[in-house]
Amino acid sequence: MLPIAVLPVAALLLRLGQGDLLDIPFMANAGNAIFTNLPLLFGLGIAIGLSKDGSGAAGLAGAVSYFVLTATATTIDSAIDMSFFGGIIAGVIAGHAYNAFHVTALPQWLAFFSGKRLVPIMAGLFALVVGAVAGYVWPAIQSGLDAFAQAVSGSGHLGQFIYGTLNRALIPVGLHHVLNTFFWFGMNECQEVVVESVAVLNNATQLCVPKDVAASLVVGQEHTFTFANSVTPEITTVVKEVTDVTKSGDLHRFFGGDKSAGVFMNGFFPVMMFGLPGAALAMYLAAPANRRAQVGGALFSVAFCSFLTGITEPLEFMFVFLAPALYALHAIFTGLALVVANMFGTLHGFGFSAGLIDFVLNWGLATKPFTLLVIGLCFGALYFFTFSAAIRIFNLKSPGREDEDEAEAVADSGASKDNTKLAKQYLKALGGHENLTTIDACITRLRLSLKDQSIVDEKTLKSLGAMGVVKLGPNNLQVILGPLAEIVATEMKNISPTEDLSAVQLP
Repeated sequence: MLPIAVLPVAALLLRLGQGDLLDIPFMANAGNAIFTNLPLLFGLGIAIGLSKDGSGAAGLAGAVSYFVLTATATTIDSAIDMSFFGGIIAGVIAGHAYNAFHVTALPQWLAFFSGKRLVPIMAGLFALVVGAVAGYVWPAIQSGLDAFAQAVSGSGHLGQFIYGTLNRALIPVGLHHVLNTFFWFGMNECQEVVVESVAVLNNATQLCVPKDVAASLVVGQEHTFTFANSVTPEITTVVKEVTDVTKSGDLHRFFGGDKSAGVFMNGFFPVMMFGLPGAALAMYLAAPANRRAQVGGALFSVAFCSFLTGITEPLEFMFVFLAPALYALHAIFTGLALVVANMFGTLHGFGFSAGLIDFVLNWGLATKPFTLLVIGLCFGALYFFTFSAAIRIFNLKSPGREDEDEAEAVADSGASKDNTKLAKQYLKALGGHENLTTIDACITRLRLSLKDQSIVDEKTLKSLGAMGVVKLGPNNLQVILGPLAEIVATEMKNISPTEDLSAVQLP
């Protein structure tokens, strides 16, 4: 998640620098540089994330691994393009190399290269071997990925529905990131072309077109560009330059000027900005009148978070375990939202998530954004009425309708707490440092490895504000905290393993 966190800033710079806004080329190019080097950022971020202590030496090793890996593979076969997969593989190599060699001592005459200085050396050697293997096996993998991408793109609404449904269905176990990474950063590819400014592009001079189209262009001649899956009229303009820059994935292509990109992002705006807030309102009104004050603050705060930023997990985990049937409905509605958004010819994208910030920021790049707003309002009503009916007809649990102690835990989750004190409380409820082998976090959840999962006090975790607890096997646990997860994880790591937690009071 570390490299993903920088994307909103990149999108902001890239968008504000465009000719139809501030018209500051260096600002636009600064934002574009982050997107262009995203595979390298993946390598850096994953290496640091996998390292035991988040060391910068692991990040350096990630960069070394990426350069060695890609250079080796492309030297063997120049047609290879590992894209973000290269960054992921390099980060995995570097992270494990750091954990294995960061305290290694060498003989006195090689002592300078001991410890953390040894890490990038070893990571580079491992990347060399993996790159050599990739040079021969990656073309087959690349062909398979291309075939998969073409199959999904060619399946139209069916592929959009399956992707949208799986995107939400995989959230409880955190595997939606794997799915998103391919669709947003790897699927399909285009090549950047500089053209004369035209009004239909908001006076922009950059297009991203399929490679076979780019290969046929002649600089200085007029060409008519058409884009699949787009309602943008044909664009006729003079070609000024055919660059060597390629963009892959729905997100990267959207910001790169591909007027057919956004197919796998647009449908999330109706769900995150309107659908889930509608569901929150339905759950609030379905709660008994005497409990609405308890759950209202928590529900509406996470609903606003979803609307504004597109961070949905805090709200989703308030009902995924209480009423799995409602969550299944939510997953199906997300798939439906992608289908409907594309049926009406809308195209929109985001640098972080499908909230109001990205919706407004990227308005000028979108196709039919007003239509997408109307679709969003309809989905808000759909969520509200279907959730309201399902809760009442089938007597489903939802915030405020659960057992008394669970309701109190939900109410307490909105309370303001000192982060250091809160981290100590979470640590004690998890069994202390002696029960934890690793502590990590993504955007909304603690990711923990435990020695004994049976001593974890789940009821106390929820009383402290956790929206849910996900067990992945006997030794891995995820605690859903919302955007506070990274802060709590950092505070937990800073607590000394020798500190006595016996005086820490739990709710």
